Amino acid sequence: MQTLNVTLGERSYPIHIGCGLLADATLLGPYLKQKKAVVVTNATIAPLYLQALMDALAQAGVEAQPVILPDGEQYKNWETLNLIFDALLGSHCERSTTLIALGGGVIGDMGGFAAACYQRGMSFIQVPTTLLSQVDSSVGGKTAINHPLGKNMIGAFYQPRLVLADLSTLDTLPERELAAGLAEVIKYGLIRDPDFFVWLENNLDALIVCDKEALAYAVARSCANKAEVVAADERETGERALLNLGHTFGHAIETGLGYGMWLHGEAVAAGTLIAAELSAHLGWLTVDDVRRIERLFVRAGLPVNAPKLGAARYLELMRHDKKVQDGKLRLVLLERIGRAVMVDTASETDIAAAIEVRCT
Repeated sequence: MQTLNVTLGERSYPIHIGCGLLADATLLGPYLKQKKAVVVTNATIAPLYLQALMDALAQAGVEAQPVILPDGEQYKNWETLNLIFDALLGSHCERSTTLIALGGGVIGDMGGFAAACYQRGMSFIQVPTTLLSQVDSSVGGKTAINHPLGKNMIGAFYQPRLVLADLSTLDTLPERELAAGLAEVIKYGLIRDPDFFVWLENNLDALIVCDKEALAYAVARSCANKAEVVAADERETGERALLNLGHTFGHAIETGLGYGMWLHGEAVAAGTLIAAELSAHLGWLTVDDVRRIERLFVRAGLPVNAPKLGAARYLELMRHDKKVQDGKLRLVLLERIGRAVMVDTASETDIAAAIEVRCT
């Protein structure tokens, strides 16, 4: 097991990464304020890993109640969130009761948002079971639900007390979900860690076949990158926004197509290529840089072209992005591979041209 720390003063917490962690009661026990917990998961994950977690909690003397939600991005809404509140209230949960999110990014986001809201904040633990959630969404305290006009537009910053990333759960991950997680892994190399990008070029095949040594390295390095950024900018007033490379375009894809049609990582991959094209248009990346980025995403099994929604529709959807400031659309672009920047000076004409290049 490897342990990293997110350093946020009194809100600091560890990230444990390894195999077989889910069933280790000694890892969970110290982070439970009382001997009562609610485990929020979904209908796909519950048959696979819920019992192991419930058994570990029982070994720690914890009374736990499962809450099983429907699976899918399309259920990341108020209606589904209320199912969590119904269970919390029905079980007379207190602020010191712990909510444990067992699942991917959707479960982590909804579980975290419910924990932030219930009695104005209850104890919360993340147990991510997808690659995307292990390397990105479970770390940093972003919680949210979707709105028909925009993804993740309703939420709160709320840090967990512990992140428990059991790499064994990736053994049952469908290939498409694994690829989606790789989009976020590649992102860290692009925005701030060029040596990691080179490592990914050399070791991607091992990640695709779920080699545990390679996965452990990639998850730990991704989490280390994110932990550093979050420690410096917890509430995204500056550097943290750079973690959203490809996301402004990607969220437009998810919202425009309808939530759940494309996986988040797939949309981010296509969005990253649009951002790369715009970066090249502005004179930063070379054509060879763009092709190098494209090759890595293709090898990972990810889309590098975006759906044809039309540039005008993309721009309309992007105006709901959380990075819009004073009415200006701000985009995360690449000065070079390994260095991202925030830009608010790109014209809509240039943005539209980059979108059209990738909407084929």
